[in-house]
Amino acid sequence: MTTDLPPMTPPIKRSVTIDGHRTSVSLEDAFWAALGQAAKSRSVTRAVLIGRIDHARPPEVGLATAIRLFVLADIQKTAGPASG
Repeated sequence: MTTDLPPMTPPIKRSVTIDGHRTSVSLEDAFWAALGQAAKSRSVTRAVLIGRIDHARPPEVGLATAIRLFVLADIQKTAGPASG
């Protein structure tokens, strides 16, 4: 049995500014790309969307985790209900 895996990259660190403070976030390229699409569909920049995610996340959840979970939820919402 084969497992179809997407292209994999190590996390890529990028700097972002949230409320005037610089921080860095490490995400795999697939998450950066999906986050960019999510921002585009909302007519905002990736930095603005990251700021919104940052403000909405609970303090015990790291920013990179919150972004990954946001991207997953956004893709699932777009894809519709799962079958099976």
